Amino acid sequence: METLDKLQERMNKETTTNNSQTRAEKVQAQAEYPDANKQVKRGIRADKQIYAKELATTTEKAARQGNMKQLYDTMKRPIGKYGKPERPVKDKTSQSPIFKNRGTDR
Repeated sequence: METLDKLQERMNKETTTNNSQTRAEKVQAQAEYPDANKQVKRGIRADKQIYAKELATTTEKAARQGNMKQLYDTMKRPIGKYGKPERPVKDKTSQSPIFKNRGTDR
């Protein structure tokens, strides 16, 4: 959550820069923005490293246990070519609410 807070702070500083009335306010806001930008980028980089380490430990754990499904899922996730298809939402009668009135709408 720290990275999201820093990101919001950076956005606020950018808004302050854009909405400043005088040139002095704008110069001061522009001087504060690069530090906030660096902090956001560092936070994102650290979060990516933590995410990669968690995926690696999950993969190792799945390999040790012989869980091939979890191993395959975690191996494909960083590549971005794999996504589990979402199941369509259905009501209690197993009908999709999107296509329920399809014939009557015409």
